Amino acid sequence: MYCYKIAAYITAYEDPKAVMDCLNAIACQSFAVDKVLILDNSTKNPLSHLINQENIIIKFHPENIGIGAGLNWAIKWAIEQEYDFLWSFDQDSTPTANCLEILLKIYHQLSQEDNYQIGIIAPTPCDPRTGNVIEGAVFLNDRFQGLQHNHTVEFYECDSPITSGSLVSLAAAKTISPPCAELFIDGIDFEYGMQLRQKGFHNLIVTQAIMHHNFGNPIQVKFMNKYRYIQQYSALRYYYICRNHTYLETRFSQGYYRFTCLIWRIKYMLYSTFWISLYDLDNKNLKIWACLLGTYHGLIGNLGKNW
Repeated sequence: MYCYKIAAYITAYEDPKAVMDCLNAIACQSFAVDKVLILDNSTKNPLSHLINQENIIIKFHPENIGIGAGLNWAIKWAIEQEYDFLWSFDQDSTPTANCLEILLKIYHQLSQEDNYQIGIIAPTPCDPRTGNVIEGAVFLNDRFQGLQHNHTVEFYECDSPITSGSLVSLAAAKTISPPCAELFIDGIDFEYGMQLRQKGFHNLIVTQAIMHHNFGNPIQVKFMNKYRYIQQYSALRYYYICRNHTYLETRFSQGYYRFTCLIWRIKYMLYSTFWISLYDLDNKNLKIWACLLGTYHGLIGNLGKNW
């Protein structure tokens, strides 16, 4: 068995049952995790009952500092404690029992190759409510796009796997800036994955390592006689999606593609407000305003906790 020292990290927010399910899934891994770090952003349901657990370290932030700042803390702590990897999770994720072992097996195999340096190696995240694989992202010219899952290979590369389930090489993390805390809750995976890619590291998704992950709030709708899933979010989440994706895509785009990126972000904003108008039952006007304001703030670079 491999001699890797691994810490896990969970961002927690007002759902102790989900956190316990995630903790139990980590505890049941065929390859043991040494410590679990938890950033608890909760005000109503803090995880106080876990304080005295020997292998759990909790940082309480009821003011909600977000995913980006939490990852900053966890990566810094794990590097200082000389860990090899940080395995990061959202609270609504549960890896299967051999998930970590499979990730490490692939990492170990590839690390023997010359000049093949891995930044992130991630499992295949599946949403049990829809049966869909949640795609990793690639940046193509002027936008991030989902990379179609390829189940016929052992692994494949992308620019940015989703944050949850990502096994981050701390040797790679030492060479780049920490995740952007100002993004708060969305797009952190895009920004961090791109940092690693631009530094020459490879980010992978492993097809046989499976993680169940509740992605957003999908609802099935019928539009033009066809059924499809769309995501419904709170106004806060719409704001950060529109703001952070606009900010990142307009900054990563180069030359002519900066103009096409601007057009794309306006189209996305209109697309989002269209679906909100049709199918959202609560706070339509507030959510539409969140999309408009988020897009504007992304264009001018107004980051931080603004909603």
